[in-house]
Amino acid sequence: TLMAISGWFIAAMALAGVAGVGMNYFTPAAVIRTCAIVRTVGRYGERLVTHEATLRLLATLRVWFYEKLEPLAPAVLEAYRSGDLLSRLRADIDTLDHFYLRLLLPSMVALAASLLFILYLFLFDPLLALIEAALLTSTGLLLPLILNRLATPTGERINALTSGLRANLVDDLQGMGELLVDGADSRHAQRFDDLSQELARAQSRMSRLDGVSQGAVGLSANLAMWLITLSAIPLIHAGELPPAHLSMLALFALASFEAIAPLPAAFQGLGETLAAARRVFDLVDSNAAVVEPPSPAPLPLEMGLDLRGLSFTYPGADAPAIADLSLKLPVGGKLALLGPSGSGKTTLLQLLLKFRTPDTGHINLGGVPYGDLSGEAIRSAFAVATQHNHLFNASIRDNLLLANPEADHKAMERACRLAMIHDFISQQPKGYETPVGELGLRLSGGQVRRLAVARALLKDAPILILDEPTEGLDPHTEQVMMRNILQWAEQRSLLLITHRLRGLEAMDEILILRQGSVAERGDHHALIGRSENYRRLLEQQQLLIDSPYSDTTSAFP
Repeated sequence: TLMAISGWFIAAMALAGVAGVGMNYFTPAAVIRTCAIVRTVGRYGERLVTHEATLRLLATLRVWFYEKLEPLAPAVLEAYRSGDLLSRLRADIDTLDHFYLRLLLPSMVALAASLLFILYLFLFDPLLALIEAALLTSTGLLLPLILNRLATPTGERINALTSGLRANLVDDLQGMGELLVDGADSRHAQRFDDLSQELARAQSRMSRLDGVSQGAVGLSANLAMWLITLSAIPLIHAGELPPAHLSMLALFALASFEAIAPLPAAFQGLGETLAAARRVFDLVDSNAAVVEPPSPAPLPLEMGLDLRGLSFTYPGADAPAIADLSLKLPVGGKLALLGPSGSGKTTLLQLLLKFRTPDTGHINLGGVPYGDLSGEAIRSAFAVATQHNHLFNASIRDNLLLANPEADHKAMERACRLAMIHDFISQQPKGYETPVGELGLRLSGGQVRRLAVARALLKDAPILILDEPTEGLDPHTEQVMMRNILQWAEQRSLLLITHRLRGLEAMDEILILRQGSVAERGDHHALIGRSENYRRLLEQQQLLIDSPYSDTTSAFP
C-alpha cells in the first residue's frame, strides 16, 4: 500500500505540474506518512507478538517433552546417549519453532494477502488480476514445493549431522580425562573435523538452494511489475485508467511479492524441521517400562518389603538378571546384599524403585502390591545413594537440597557430618556454596560418594538403600561412616549393597547373590561358619586395611 500510494502520488504530482493544474497534496502526503508509521509499528508489533508466542510455545513444548521423558527413565532412556537426549530437548525442540514462525504463520499471511492483492487488481482489470495470480501461485506455491523436494534430503542430513556432533561433543567433554590418558583425543578431534566438513558441505548445498529461491522471487516480482505495466498501458490509452495509476499498479505488483518472499526458504527448511519432529516423537512414543495404575493406592503406614519369586530378563539377553529371588526387609530391618558384578544387585535396585517391572513374582510394600502403587509414591519411601550419582553444576547446598528442599542448614550439616564430608566442605572458602562443577568434576570420587550418601540421609525416608557407599574410601573413613549410618538407621530399614564387609556384623541378614539368585544367606556369624566365599572376603578385607586400593570383587568366583 505504501509503495503503491507513493508511486501514484509522485506520478500525479508530476502530471499536475506538466498540465499546470492545482492538486491537493496534503491528503496523499498524510496517507503516506500514516502508512509509513503503521508499517513501522506493525512490524514491531508483529515481531513482538510472534516471538512472544514462539517463546511460549517452546517453553510449553519443553515442559511437555520432559513430562513425557520422565516415565521412560531409566529403562528406556539408558539406550540413548546423554548428548543425544540433550540435543532432542534443546536443538530439536528449537527447530520445531520454525514450523510456526517460518512456515505456518507466513503461509497464512501470504494466502490472505495474495487473495486481497488479486481482488484489488481485479477491480481495475481481470487481466491484471490474472497476471498477478499466475505469478504469485508459481512463486508462492510451485517454487516452494520444488525446493522442498530438492532440499529435504539435505535438511535431514543436516539434522542428523548436527545431532551427532552435539552428542559426540557432550560425550567427549565428559570423558576428556580418559581420552587424554589413552591418547585418543586426536582421533576424536579428527572425527569432529570430518563431521564438521560434511556439515559445511550440506549447509553449502542448502545455501545455494536458498540463493536460487531468493533470485526466483526477485525475478517473479520484477516480471509481474513489467507485465502489469505493459498490460496497463493500453488501458490508459483507451481512457479506462488514469495515467497516474500506471506507476501505482507497477509498484503495487512489485511490492506484493514481499508477502510470499519467506515461503520458498520456509519450505526449503521443512525437511530439517520434520526430521527434528520425528526424533522428538520417536522418543515420546516409546512405551514405558512400567505401567502406572489408573487409581494408585495410598502408601501404607508400615513399609516392610516382601519380594517373592522375582525374575527379570533384559530384552535380548540370553540369561535372566534376576531368577526366582525372594527376600524380606521388615520395618527397621537391616539387610545386606553381596555378590560379584553382574549378579543382579543393580537390577534388583531398579525393580525396588519401580523403574522396571519384574517378569514374574511380586513385590509388596507394607502388604500393598507394587502394581497398586504409583512409582512416584514408591520412590518417596526410599532414600537412595547409588554407585553412579549425578551432581548438577551447582553448589554443594543446591545438590543436597534436591533430596529435601525444605531442609535447613542444621539438618544439612548433620547429614554431611554423618557422611564424613562436612570437614572437607568447611575447609572450602565458600563452604556449602562451593560449586561442584559439571558432574562433580571438582570433587574426588570419594567426595562424590560421600556427598551422595549425605543427600540420601538428608531425605530422611523410612527405607535407606546404599549401593557401595564406602567404595573409594580409606579404611578409617569407611569404618566411621558405616558406624554413623548404622546409628542413623536404627529406627529405619536399611538395604546395603556392597562388596565390603565393614559393618555387616550389625546386619540382620546377609544375602550372597550369584547369577541373579540367592546362593547363600544368613547373618554374619552364620556365614563365617559355613561360607568359604564369605571367609575369603573377610581375609581380603584385612588386606584392604593395609592396601586401601585392593579390589574386593575378586573374592567372588
